[in-house]
Amino acid sequence: MACELCTDVGGELLWQDAQCRVVRVDDADYPGFCRVIWQLHVKEMTDLDARERQHIMDVVWAVERVLRGMLSPHKINLASLGNVTPHLHWHVIPRFQDDKHFPQPVWGVAQRQAARGLPGFDAAALQTAILSALKVGD
Repeated sequence: MACELCTDVGGELLWQDAQCRVVRVDDADYPGFCRVIWQLHVKEMTDLDARERQHIMDVVWAVERVLRGMLSPHKINLASLGNVTPHLHWHVIPRFQDDKHFPQPVWGVAQRQAARGLPGFDAAALQTAILSALKVGD
């Protein structure tokens, strides 16, 4: 069976290098929801060597810092599940107390009818901030 993250970018591409990429997930209920995806097909963090593990986590932390600075969420959820798509990737999800699922995981049972949304959310500004945080061009 083909791997979805090997054959598809996995969202709107915001940044990439030879080892991983950052994409924005198109989810109106969760603006700013990003994934950090390892470029090569591996299933687990322990499939990477120490330097590679440090690299992917540095990218995850940079995305988290950008989302916190831009959106001021109540919480950031970090998750590396891979049960459905066993290709190493991290979800970086800004959470708000009035979002559709809070305090449950975004994959859980909805707690309210409508998502909070983020009026004025600027996807282009998010990409610019991520590019800056990951020092593109240096």
